[in-house]
Amino acid sequence: MGSAGEKRLAAEAAAQLVDDGMAVGLGTGSTVAFLLPALARRGLDLRCVATSPATEAAAHALGLAVECFMGPDALPRLDIAIDGADQVAADGWLVKGGGGAHTREKAVAAAAERFVVIVSSDKLVDSLVPPVPLELRPFGLAAALRRLGQISLRDAPASPDGGVIADLTEPFADPHELAARLAADPGVVEHGLFPPALVSEVVVATGAEVEIRRIG
Repeated sequence: MGSAGEKRLAAEAAAQLVDDGMAVGLGTGSTVAFLLPALARRGLDLRCVATSPATEAAAHALGLAVECFMGPDALPRLDIAIDGADQVAADGWLVKGGGGAHTREKAVAAAAERFVVIVSSDKLVDSLVPPVPLELRPFGLAAALRRLGQISLRDAPASPDGGVIADLTEPFADPHELAARLAADPGVVEHGLFPPALVSEVVVATGAEVEIRRIG
């Protein structure tokens, strides 16, 4: 079937997890591109928030109601958030942020009662490997790069919040240890390591079959 067909199947299965009246977080990337029309076709009354301007524009074009997720008057919680991933390890750790939206993706996932990850079978790995996406602060960038190790700056626009998008390229053995080190560095806005505790389910399509794996 191929990766695109598997992404579509996983996205369509995840769309069935959404009920009328829900507040829904919409991820970013090629798999979510299949989710948005699948949700729109259901004709549900939803309140959505988007993790990137691209997702917001695509959702609006399909008639999905997208709200601002900034400021104290934004939705305080979401019923469900659905997003893709670059890697899903056997122990439930994820790498996300290939599209540079991992800061907002993690904020939306953390606000959701249920975070559902949708992937094709090629995203499943035994253990995580680099690169790990980063969003870095422009202030003190050179010093942060010196501290952090092997970092590759992307030739990409700044994040919607003004951060510098980069990738950590050095090998690592323990994602928990690496996540803690990155989170403790003042130059790092956010990193693309998502712990199993944040993930409710992974919807994975393999060929024509879809499996829902419970994680957190």
